[in-house]
Amino acid sequence: NVQRRLVQASSVAAPAPPPSVIVMPAFRYHQFQVVGRHLPTEADASPKVYRMKLWATDSVRAKSKFWYFMSMLKKVKKANGQIIACNEIFERKPTTVKNFGIWIRYQSRTGEHNMYKEFRDVTLNGAVDQMYAEMASRHRSRASQIQIVKTATVPSNQCKRVAVTMMHNKDISFPVQQKIVRPISKSLKTTFKYKRPSACMM
Repeated sequence: NVQRRLVQASSVAAPAPPPSVIVMPAFRYHQFQVVGRHLPTEADASPKVYRMKLWATDSVRAKSKFWYFMSMLKKVKKANGQIIACNEIFERKPTTVKNFGIWIRYQSRTGEHNMYKEFRDVTLNGAVDQMYAEMASRHRSRASQIQIVKTATVPSNQCKRVAVTMMHNKDISFPVQQKIVRPISKSLKTTFKYKRPSACMM
């Protein structure tokens, strides 16, 4: 009976979202805002509050990254600190294409390096996903060895990378690889054709 219930529960499809809701793609890395401070003591009843924006796969790893950087920068660790808030940050306009600049610091097999990269995406999370994939492919760098220093939305006239600037041409066009003739109206649509369709370019 338990197995039947599990099968029935798994077979039920999730309800489709209403047409007005924008469904965001599933990103691996999400942007979080973590706010924390040192625990209040008799010497300092109201310690300074620190806020950090970082990328992680979930909120648990975002808090872990927060304590990692806080222990190095401000000598505050999880044992003597507290998390005030941990919120995920979403894109304001997730349907508009933007140019993102990402400043990173990563550790290679020879040393520490600073790097600036540009990506074109609709969301900052998508640009960060592209950055991690490119660093893994081109530089063999693991995600744990990369630290994002700063991110920014770059105007088109200030972009530097050729892969981004080549998309700024207003007359840009892409070739049609496969052209299929479709009926102009639904009444002319038929299931069977009297000849094989030609998909070659005219």
